[in-house]
Amino acid sequence: MANIIRRNEPRAVGRPTTEWPWQWEPFRAMRDLMRWDPFSELEPILHREPVFSPRFDVTETGGTYVFKADLPGVKESDLEISLTGNQLRISGHRGEERVEESDRSHVTERTYGSFLRSFTLPEGCDPDHAHADLKDGVLTLTMPKKPEVQPRKITIASESEKASKGRA
Repeated sequence: MANIIRRNEPRAVGRPTTEWPWQWEPFRAMRDLMRWDPFSELEPILHREPVFSPRFDVTETGGTYVFKADLPGVKESDLEISLTGNQLRISGHRGEERVEESDRSHVTERTYGSFLRSFTLPEGCDPDHAHADLKDGVLTLTMPKKPEVQPRKITIASESEKASKGRA
């Protein structure tokens, strides 16, 4: 289960973090710089089946939370979005393509199967006005905030307004 986490500023790649200043994370640096996960190459050794697990981007604007995921090959009918309390669940399935017996596969890197992602929503979300769209293999789910939790601008009264209120 993933919670929504605010990321205020980007971290320097491979540099010590503010939470753990004494700890340098070389594998994080490798993933960030080279877009390479050294442990992904261990999958054949471990004889694990690769798992289809789409990655999500979650952003917060003044009035909404926006969830985006790349879901190539996932049909709208194979996708389910549900909300129970403050738990948002997005699940789906990407089916494996048929391969003829006469075909010879040289490289198989794409993954297939079912996935389930769960997010804990903060207080103040308005699920009655949520909107989901699957276009060109990208899922975009917009969850608006209730008006009472959206930021509002407070105006500062000028001296003349204060004086006129004092006379009334």
